[in-house]
Amino acid sequence: MNPALDAESTLVSVLQDAPIELVGRITGASNVALLARVTVPEGAELPGVAEPEAPLHVIYKPIRGERPLWDFPEGTLAGREVASFQVARHLGVGIVPPTVLREGPLGPGSVQVWIGDPFASEDLPSPVSLVARGKVPAGYLPVVDGQLADGRWVSVVHEDHDDVRDAALLDAVLNNSDRKGSHLVRDVSGRLWGFDHGLTLHADPKLRTVLWGWAGDPLRPRDIDRLSALAADLERDDSPLTLALAGLLPAGDLSALRARVGGLLAGGRYPQPSGEWPAIPWPAL
Repeated sequence: MNPALDAESTLVSVLQDAPIELVGRITGASNVALLARVTVPEGAELPGVAEPEAPLHVIYKPIRGERPLWDFPEGTLAGREVASFQVARHLGVGIVPPTVLREGPLGPGSVQVWIGDPFASEDLPSPVSLVARGKVPAGYLPVVDGQLADGRWVSVVHEDHDDVRDAALLDAVLNNSDRKGSHLVRDVSGRLWGFDHGLTLHADPKLRTVLWGWAGDPLRPRDIDRLSALAADLERDDSPLTLALAGLLPAGDLSALRARVGGLLAGGRYPQPSGEWPAIPWPAL
């Protein structure tokens, strides 16, 4: 038995079934995103997360609050949030907080564990930073140079850490179209988390991320092992992952996921910007 996986499964069950109490709206979000809380039921063991009968903060994104987009099918973003959690879980890259699709006060939507204290005065630190152009700190990799509105030249950089590299691999698998620096944080223990995965898993190539520090580099042996295991899961129509994704994504997007994983394995390298699509989201941080 794996205690960490057992606790995660328990947490997923709590998110799926516990009553949701709305706290307030997150005003900076482009779609309706609501801070809410669920109460951990008596007997549920979530060490390091919450005590039984204690409130657990979550972010709830109702489907009815999704803004229509020109390139993503309407009403599919919540499903993509949950699918991203499922893919990350099966890839062995545990940076996506537990996420479920369920009924809520404003109808069905995604519900995801909130990382950190939602009422803290300071944001959690990100592994992505802006520095003066060319002044790349030790332990960081450069991504792109740019000019701010006040005329200063800066460089976007990110940490050269294995867990950030894991996130870059996940973005390539998910075809993440919106990996901003603010979508990656480290909690108080230093663990890396990533969120806002609504714009993922499209059938068309749309990779847009700030994690280009390893572009074109060979995949690590553990990357190949993880991708091979994921490919085997996806090849089986009756695997738990395939069955879950089939209920969350359009069929063409699931087929494209299979092809993407196969392409990464065949190429053996981290992807590079194609030149046919903006490589970095705006704003980058």
